[in-house]
Amino acid sequence: MRLVVFLCGTAALLSLGVPQARAQWAVYDGANHVQNVLIAARTLQQIDNQITSLANQAQMLVNQGRNLASLPLSTLSTLQSTISQTTALLAQAQNIAYSVQSVEQQYQQSYTSVSSGMSDSALFSQAQTRWQNSVGGFEDALKLQARVVGNIPSDSSAMTQLVSASQDSTGALQAAQAGNQLLALQSRQLSDIQAELAANGRATALERARNAATEAESEAQYQHFSQYNAYSPTSVSMFGSSGN
Repeated sequence: MRLVVFLCGTAALLSLGVPQARAQWAVYDGANHVQNVLIAARTLQQIDNQITSLANQAQMLVNQGRNLASLPLSTLSTLQSTISQTTALLAQAQNIAYSVQSVEQQYQQSYTSVSSGMSDSALFSQAQTRWQNSVGGFEDALKLQARVVGNIPSDSSAMTQLVSASQDSTGALQAAQAGNQLLALQSRQLSDIQAELAANGRATALERARNAATEAESEAQYQHFSQYNAYSPTSVSMFGSSGN
């Protein structure tokens, strides 16, 4: 805008300061000169506006590129590895697995089939199986608890990295991806808690079932014993056969 004013002022001074041309000199048209200067000024102003518009468009493209930039940090592989390890521990459940069919079959064999007609060896074998199931259940629960506690340091490190990446993100996509990974970490932690509760509940249920079966076994042994008269009274002779 200053350039336009300057050019217009120059043109006006030139138009006022030119003396009467003699016959041998060409006639200077001041008005036409001013018009040409104004056209040039408007053209320069349009070019300046176009440059400003291009600069704004370039900045907009830069901002869009930042918003579309992916987060350079990914914790997905670590989360998947941890979940796989927890799943493997659950699959290694001793004696009675986490399966409806397995529970129904083995529970029927060892916990609900106690009767007074069973031999002592059969009763002892079932009691031994129930005891092993209880011990194995508590061992499985302890292993899983150790795994969950062992995940805490890596979870803390991943959370710190993701929060830092979210705060330092250059665009909306990076911030959203960091938030999604934090949600994935939280979901994996919830799955750990769910697995631990399942393991603890399994161990507790096995022990309660063992106690109930032990009571039934004791009742069966009592009934078995009461069916036989272990004592038969007989006459006893003392001091010879004379009875004296």
